[in-house]
Amino acid sequence: MTLTYVFHSCFVLETEKSILIFDYWMDLKGIVPSFLKKDKPIYVFSSHFHEDHFNSTIFEWRKQHEGITYILSKDIYKHRRAQKEDADVWMAKGGTWSDGTLSVWALGSTDSGVSWIVETDGKRIFHAGDLNNWYARFLSEAKPGETIYSEEFNEDIDPIAHEKQYLGELKDIRKIADRFDIVMFPVDGRIGNGYTLGGRQFIDRFKVGLFVPMHFVASGFKSAWRMKEFTDEKEIPFWEISREGDTIEV
Repeated sequence: MTLTYVFHSCFVLETEKSILIFDYWMDLKGIVPSFLKKDKPIYVFSSHFHEDHFNSTIFEWRKQHEGITYILSKDIYKHRRAQKEDADVWMAKGGTWSDGTLSVWALGSTDSGVSWIVETDGKRIFHAGDLNNWYARFLSEAKPGETIYSEEFNEDIDPIAHEKQYLGELKDIRKIADRFDIVMFPVDGRIGNGYTLGGRQFIDRFKVGLFVPMHFVASGFKSAWRMKEFTDEKEIPFWEISREGDTIEV
């Protein structure tokens, strides 16, 4: 199978039997149209309603390809970003779905919506959506039960409680699977010191065949490569994405 980077957290995974598109936002290089021309069933995933993970443009693809199945997080509907009839499958944490070609589990997030486990063609794939230890840089000054005001987020946050939630989500994921052939996970330098912590905590708890960074658009490609030091320590292959349209054989 081949994995192609589109933009931000969007990837196209092409297997022998099907094509999977995750968290489409923008396509600056015009990568997706060529996949829509292929004679394979297409599955389109959106993990949550945020504009950088969901774009209603995906529904226009039906005009170009009849065999598309839309698998969307229920929060997209709840936030009125789509109509109920737009998706073939609406999922929330704990939901499962299968059609014989692939099996899907919706897991939790530390932001909105869900993360995804997908099994297809004998491979197990994880796409994190916005699951991450987002407030890691505040942990060094945090005290249990106390909040810290963040000018960046314009809110009072509890980094310790947030990390506890994150690690709890990882425990829930382990109830389903403890190894993945491909993991797509946020490595976002904007969140400051410790921006690789969530990824490090993930690879501490799961066996990973290939670690794929995402959600790094604002901080740049090379910022995401910082994670490679830690995957190398565990002898986990790391994809150093360098441009939109990069493709890797899995």
